[in-house]
Amino acid sequence: MDLFAKEKTKLDRIEPLAVRVRPKALDGFVGQEHILGKGALLRRLIESDKITSVILYGPPGCGKTTLALIISDMTKSFFERINAASNNVADMRRIIDRAKSRESLGGKRTILLIDEIHRFNKAQQDVLMPDVEAGNPVLIGTTTHNPFFYVNAALLSRSQVFEFKKLSDEDVIKILKSALSDKENGLGKVPLTMDEKALAHLAKISEGDARRALLALEVGALTTPAGKDKKVHFTMEIAEESIQKKAVLYDKDEDGHYDTISAFIKSMRGSDPDAALYWLAKMIYAGEDPRFIARRIVICAAEDVGNADPQAIVLANAALQVSEFVGMPEARIPLAQAAVYVACAPKSNAAYLGIESALKDVEEGKVLNVPDHLKDANLDSEAFGHGKGYKYAHDYKDHYVKQEYKPSAKTYYFPTDMGHEAKIKKWLEDLRRRE
Repeated sequence: MDLFAKEKTKLDRIEPLAVRVRPKALDGFVGQEHILGKGALLRRLIESDKITSVILYGPPGCGKTTLALIISDMTKSFFERINAASNNVADMRRIIDRAKSRESLGGKRTILLIDEIHRFNKAQQDVLMPDVEAGNPVLIGTTTHNPFFYVNAALLSRSQVFEFKKLSDEDVIKILKSALSDKENGLGKVPLTMDEKALAHLAKISEGDARRALLALEVGALTTPAGKDKKVHFTMEIAEESIQKKAVLYDKDEDGHYDTISAFIKSMRGSDPDAALYWLAKMIYAGEDPRFIARRIVICAAEDVGNADPQAIVLANAALQVSEFVGMPEARIPLAQAAVYVACAPKSNAAYLGIESALKDVEEGKVLNVPDHLKDANLDSEAFGHGKGYKYAHDYKDHYVKQEYKPSAKTYYFPTDMGHEAKIKKWLEDLRRRE
């Protein structure tokens, strides 16, 4: 029984392909040429072993942790690693105490890698401040979240932020081919023939996430039965099965969320219903809250369509109510209807520009007093003359009478010639021409 237990433990420790084939040196690192190319700043810092505190920020599977581990192999400093998801302040304090002792006794500094640093709250990040500022430990933080939102400003000011880009399909294919030829840590010893189209499919569907592509490659290579020639034939069918459902780069607290909703709104504003439907589909596929989507459609209907088509906000609000009532997946239908309607409607932001201009005047101190004839006449009307001289519009022809409604001649609303607003514009012009 002990023998079997030992064998099971050994098998349990087998690392995933993505971990095994991580490069050990900069020359084997793929991608991020803008910061790691020959002569680039980050590469110079690493090669000279002069690394300062840095935040490595970018999408998953693009090499942030891999680079940090390369630094650990190249540096003469002591290297420590923790994960913000599983380690706490006490763990961090112990590492900092050891770093201080190490420096005082042997003059050796410590580099501390914190994976997923965004998971530390403000108080936890504050613990790092004095020692990071003093240069020991040197911080390497990795995160998929925008550090300017999730990392303390004070900590950011003491660190350099390097943004990692999503790997290109060519980069991912290069990484996959390297894993296929690696006989020591990769799949080089597996009798396997790889369809180039299957390789390209893994790269495309992984959307720049090398870890995901390598996982799919390993699953397909190790679970597909060999053919009559005793070789595993990694075909397009195997590739599609191995990578399964496409993982959409869209997390509700990350940039993908904000970028996608931004593209959705701008597509509706730009009168492109096809683009609006695509971004809507991406959000629905990723599990976005339909109420959030509906609220954005309502805002777009008011801000960008406005009075050019007053029905747009009515339909958008109806979609909001219906989506709350029916829930998903049916809510996708009224959301799509509203998004298409708003995208196809004539556009005017005149009402939006009007309120922005008026707010600016109020904020800058141009606060006007209410004329006496417009004040509430229910209280102290006799003593102060409130409401005196007010003309009730419905008593006059066309329910309109010219009178002062603000002690300023400034115009805020400039209706356009788009859709229904053209009628509003003509009506206002007719009224303003009256004596």
